[in-house]
Amino acid sequence: MPRFSIVVPFHNEEENVTLLYARLKQTMEQAEGSFELIFVDDGSTDRTFMLLEEIAAVDSRVLVIRLRRNFGQTCALAAGFDHAAGEFVMAMDGDLQHDPADIPRFIEKLDEGYDLVSGWRKDRIESGDNFWLRRLPSHIANKMMSALSGVNIHDFGTTFKAYRRELIQSIPLYGQMHRFIPALASSVGSTICEVPIHCGNRQYGKSHYGISRTFGVFFDLLTIRFLLKHMNRPMHFFGGLGMTSILAGGAMSLWMAALKLMHPPISLMMTHGPIFVIAAILMIAGVQLLTIGLLGELLVRHYYTTQDRAPYTIQTLIRSHSSEMPMMLSDE
Repeated sequence: MPRFSIVVPFHNEEENVTLLYARLKQTMEQAEGSFELIFVDDGSTDRTFMLLEEIAAVDSRVLVIRLRRNFGQTCALAAGFDHAAGEFVMAMDGDLQHDPADIPRFIEKLDEGYDLVSGWRKDRIESGDNFWLRRLPSHIANKMMSALSGVNIHDFGTTFKAYRRELIQSIPLYGQMHRFIPALASSVGSTICEVPIHCGNRQYGKSHYGISRTFGVFFDLLTIRFLLKHMNRPMHFFGGLGMTSILAGGAMSLWMAALKLMHPPISLMMTHGPIFVIAAILMIAGVQLLTIGLLGELLVRHYYTTQDRAPYTIQTLIRSHSSEMPMMLSDE
């Protein structure tokens, strides 16, 4: 079993594949302990997979995973994590903006006993990222993530992280949840630290990031906040809202009933029509929220009593067992 597994997702990175492999190989051969490189082709439409095939054919330490289509970065990482065999698992981007020379910093912290080591793009101001489209939204998002999750790190967004294998393989990943791995890890008592990393500019290829991703991050923040507090008890959230709504509607209804008893000739719909409607809506909404809470409890039960399903589909697995003959596993 290798000591380290390095997971790198690629999507249309043909200009960066070979150079990143050379740098990773050089760094890891100088580190203490065996390693494997897990390269995940996330539905690339250029020469990325062909180049990865060539690398796997000559290096038995390389596992290439080809997904059937572009599932997104989180699913590509999940595929790599699921096939990682190392004691420690590291993840980084495939666009050369993460420097493999920073890996020894992660190894040092892992050896100190931390469960998760997160990269911190401390020098991002000097890296050339656009302030309004990249740095400012990222700064705001990181502050919000830290406040909502209770995890005191500066940079949630970077993929450059290292984990103990038993930790990362126990965290279900889907959507864009890779940003929140530290928060999910913290919720189960993992020890977390961060190390400064170099943040270079993209030299080849086209960036896959844009301002539109900021809106997705906001919705993911709401999701992770809910998951951290109410994953195992959704009724506590929806039930609380539902009972509050029912009690508010009931109190308004009792007040109007008292008015009717004290002043029989009064027409409630003529004098307090809006309040009457609001009370009815509050009570109906309360019942609906309670129902949602019960459905949530059923989903949690289903989650814990069924087998996990991968959020991706693999087309091909390639690992060379000799320098001449690669092994290819395909579902086709």
